[in-house]
Amino acid sequence: MAIVEVKVPQLSESVAEATMLQWKKKAGEAVAADEILIEIETDKVVLEVPAPAAGVLTEILQGDGATVVADQLIARIDTEA
Repeated sequence: MAIVEVKVPQLSESVAEATMLQWKKKAGEAVAADEILIEIETDKVVLEVPAPAAGVLTEILQGDGATVVADQLIARIDTEA
């Protein structure tokens, strides 16, 4: 089992945190590489978070509406599932 971590992308220097909007996939669903998993909103911009690899979204660690910071782990993908 190869697990790939999904993390919050780098935010701009003046932005400390962001809000998770809505997951496009649920745990247990297959995802393609570069498929958009969730949008994250800061006070300045909405960022799309793509899947870093194809596989199955095994775990969502931060739900819709959660406040997150840059590089925070938000999900895991099993690339061998």
